[in-house]
Amino acid sequence: MTEAPSERRRSHLVYDEWIESIGIPVHRGHYISDLREVELGWWEERGCNAAFLQLKGMEGVSEARIVEIPPGVTLPPLKMPIGETIYVLSGSGLASVWAGEGPKTSFEWAPHAMFHVPRYAYAQLSNARGDQPARLLHYNYMPMAMTVVPDPDFFFKNPYEDPSLLYGQGEDLYSQAKAVLGRGAVDPAAEREGATRDDSMPVAAHGGATWVGNFFPDMAAWDKLSPYRHRGAGGTSVNVRFPGTNMSASMSVFDASMYKKAHLHGPGRVIVIPRGEGYSLLTEPGKEAVVCPWGEAAVFTPPGGWYHQHFNLGTEPARYLKFGHLPQFAGAGDYRHQIEYPDEAPKVREYFEAELAKRGRESLMPDVVYKDRDYEWDYGDGD
Repeated sequence: MTEAPSERRRSHLVYDEWIESIGIPVHRGHYISDLREVELGWWEERGCNAAFLQLKGMEGVSEARIVEIPPGVTLPPLKMPIGETIYVLSGSGLASVWAGEGPKTSFEWAPHAMFHVPRYAYAQLSNARGDQPARLLHYNYMPMAMTVVPDPDFFFKNPYEDPSLLYGQGEDLYSQAKAVLGRGAVDPAAEREGATRDDSMPVAAHGGATWVGNFFPDMAAWDKLSPYRHRGAGGTSVNVRFPGTNMSASMSVFDASMYKKAHLHGPGRVIVIPRGEGYSLLTEPGKEAVVCPWGEAAVFTPPGGWYHQHFNLGTEPARYLKFGHLPQFAGAGDYRHQIEYPDEAPKVREYFEAELAKRGRESLMPDVVYKDRDYEWDYGDGD
C-alpha cells in the first residue's frame, strides 16, 4: 500500500525518531477511552512507567505523554527549555518547582488538578501514597521545538537558566489564580470577585474573564465559568492562561442530554475529560465522522481542519478540558468555521437521540434551535 504523503513527512521528524528510540509504548489513533488504564512501559532515564500519545491531529505539533509515579516514589527532577502543562489523572502527591539557586515552591496535587511548569524551571514530582501509583498527563510543544532544534540533548541537558521566569513576578506563581478581563471582555461575576483589567490581553473566546495562574486544584469542580453563548447547548467555559508564556487551556461545561455546535480549528489540541459521559464526532470534510466515546480520563484530538462536535449522554453536566491554543493556529477557531444547528446533517441529531434512547432518556435540546439560527440561550443574566 502506498504511504500517504503526510505519513512520509512524519517519518522523518526528529521528534518521532526520539520517542521511538526510548522504547516505551507510543499510542496512536483518534482517541483513548481511559488514560488511567492505557499500557505503559519502563522509562529508565525517568525512573517510571510512561507512554507517549501521538494521536491523529497532534500532527507533529504537540506532545502528550502519560507518566506513572510508583507508590511512595519521588521522580528525578526535570528541566526543559519549553514550558509544560500537567493534568492529574489519578493519585495524589507533591510537586516542587524551582530555578537556579532560588527557593523551592511546593504544592500538593490530587485528581483533576492542572498545573504549569515554566521553561527553564526544575520540577520534581512525588507520589504521596504508599499503596497506589499516580498517573499524570503531560502536554507541551516538543515536536515543533525539536524540528527547529533537532537535538534532543538541547532539551534535556541544556545548562541555561532564567530564574526570573519563576521569581520575577513578585508573587507566588502557584497561589490562587486570578481573573483578568482582556480588551472588550464583559464578565460581571468576575468583576464582583475583583477581576483586574488588562487591555493588552486578547479577549477570551467566550467573551468573559481569563483566569491567569500556574495551579488549578480541581478542574472537575471548577465553578468560575462564563457563558459561552455562541457554541450552543447553553454551555459555559473558562479560559486559562499561564504566566510568561503563550501556552493556555480552556474548559467547557454543558448540561446532560445536550450537545454543542460543530466547529473546527488548528492542529495539536489535546482534549481530556475531567467528568461526564458522552462522545465526540470528528469529521474530515467529505467523509464519515469518527465517533469517539468518552468518560472520565478519556482523551482525543481533533485533527486540524476537521469539524468536531461534543455530545453529553450522561445525567450530569459534562466537562472537556482542552490544551493547545497557540496564536499561530487561533484563526481557524472563530465562528465562521462553525456549523449552526439548522445547517447540520439530520443524522447528527438522529444519532444523538438514538444513543439517549438506549439509556432510556430523551434529548433536552429545544426544537427551536433547529429552526432559528439566531436563537439565544437564556443564562438568566439578562443579556
